[in-house]
Amino acid sequence: MELTAADVERFEASRHRLEAIGYRLLGSAAEAEDAVQETFLRWQAADIGRIDVPEAWLTKVLTNLCLNQLNSARVRRETYVGQWLPEPLLAGDPMLGPADTAEQRESVSYAVLTLMERLAPNERAVYVLREAFDYPHREIAEFLDISEATSQQVFHRAKQHIAQGRARVAVDAAEARRIVEEFLAAATSGRPEPLVKLLTADAVSIGDGGGKVPARAKAFEGAVAVAKFIWGLFRPAPAKRAIAGDVVELYVTTVNGRPGAVAIAGGRVFGIMSFDVTSEGVSQILNQVNPDKLERATERWTASDHGKPVFIAM
Repeated sequence: MELTAADVERFEASRHRLEAIGYRLLGSAAEAEDAVQETFLRWQAADIGRIDVPEAWLTKVLTNLCLNQLNSARVRRETYVGQWLPEPLLAGDPMLGPADTAEQRESVSYAVLTLMERLAPNERAVYVLREAFDYPHREIAEFLDISEATSQQVFHRAKQHIAQGRARVAVDAAEARRIVEEFLAAATSGRPEPLVKLLTADAVSIGDGGGKVPARAKAFEGAVAVAKFIWGLFRPAPAKRAIAGDVVELYVTTVNGRPGAVAIAGGRVFGIMSFDVTSEGVSQILNQVNPDKLERATERWTASDHGKPVFIAM
């Protein structure tokens, strides 16, 4: 069916919101864009004159497309090389979506996106729609073809799962950034001991190379193990130069709304580190080095003003 200019405009008015929902559901900007494009094709084929509330119709279509994608993604991730982590987004990316409330900011943090991988697809959908986009359970129930009571129960269960994974108290953004800067200074000092003091005793570091960049298949666990890994990560070595190039610049930046670090090599984002900073110290470091998941970040990085690096390795 041929769309009118008004029909296209109505869809475009919802695009950023749909992409933000898709990203939170799928953990992938590229897959979110594909889901939104498929939603547009469904919009194009629909009898639009009979759709009473276009925003609700589009959200339902997009959500169910993402649920189908999540179910198939679980099978694909069983054969994924190494650990699977979401695609990180840098500050200002419209796909991050709303950030007006603490709940909205928390729901798109890299740590919570990673935790959401543990949720069943319907739990993830209800959690995202309610926590990040403030949809009432009545509408969520209509989107997912469940009862309102079921939506409320699923949300409660999902929220409990997320809370259990984030038992510690997080610090505010300014303090988190200060700790990240101190951590990176320690990491580049040439000694692992200062790092141990900034980590919680049960700290974890996880890396995602997707089989394209070396990354350990198992997480590093414990402050000493994580400190040694990070210390080794910043030590110059011929093997590293063969992968990243002769010069790697390290910047403190914002990753999914939280302080993090980005490594630049040859004008491209080579790696992104996201820190989970609590009142007890750095409890988790998530390292994304899979080049397929850094393309969007590279585009945003090259188009932004990012100041001076905190460290240069040659």
